[in-house]
Amino acid sequence: MMTYHALVVEGRQRLLKAGQGEQAAQLLMVELCNAKEINLYMVMDEPCDPAIQTDYLEGIHEMEKGSPLGYVLGFEWFYGYRFQVNGDVLIPRPETEELVALVLQLFDEHFGDRDQVDVFDVGTGSGAIGISLSLEEPKMNVVASDISPEALAIAQANNEALDGRVTFLEGSMLEPYIERDLRCDLLVCNPPYIPSAEPMEHSVVDYEPHVALFGGEDGLKFYRQVFERAKEVCRDKAVLAFEMGYDQGDRLKALALSYFPEALVRVHKDLSGKDRMLSVEL
Repeated sequence: MMTYHALVVEGRQRLLKAGQGEQAAQLLMVELCNAKEINLYMVMDEPCDPAIQTDYLEGIHEMEKGSPLGYVLGFEWFYGYRFQVNGDVLIPRPETEELVALVLQLFDEHFGDRDQVDVFDVGTGSGAIGISLSLEEPKMNVVASDISPEALAIAQANNEALDGRVTFLEGSMLEPYIERDLRCDLLVCNPPYIPSAEPMEHSVVDYEPHVALFGGEDGLKFYRQVFERAKEVCRDKAVLAFEMGYDQGDRLKALALSYFPEALVRVHKDLSGKDRMLSVEL
């Protein structure tokens, strides 16, 4: 029986040879051990649990082929919460945690004295943004939407598992809100923003849902859709917050100002110093 350490070394070597991120080998082992309440770092030189060894080697094989770690595990940690994920939803990224933090900051700045604030999470995917917001701020009444019924099934399962307080609607972008004549104080959206012709790693293109990745020829298609109809769902003095590509800040800010010339439009950097978020304060 191989030791935990030997298995991790083998996993790293195999992923490196396959051109995948080798650090995922140790992360996989950590999570498999955590599921059995085993502290990997206390047992590194001991023989590996047979069931963990089997699951680990199967997971390494899937990642060698390009499957992301989140899909191998069936979950991803986001803002301290464990979200179920599969091929029907985009795996939530660390950058998007910063969007949640920004929305909570904007909430405090604009609505901190309110008893209830209506929040729309447009294109929710796994539900990571909307559910995290509902758990972090009890005053938020979150309604989330997605065009994919499969994604909404995952989001609903996450909402129930985490005791979130989110209501879900099926439909494209703002349409389900407009159809129901709903209004919000705060709108958050992490739309598909990758230009359709941009080359991508095959682990992303081959495994993650394209509907959640690509945003038209220039990557700004879905922002335009939100901007065009935002006044139909946003109350006076509403705030909008978006994630975006690191090279889209200037173009997206100009686009937002063309729709909302009187608004305060700001580009926010992520922890890496890259343009990553846009806020529009009406």
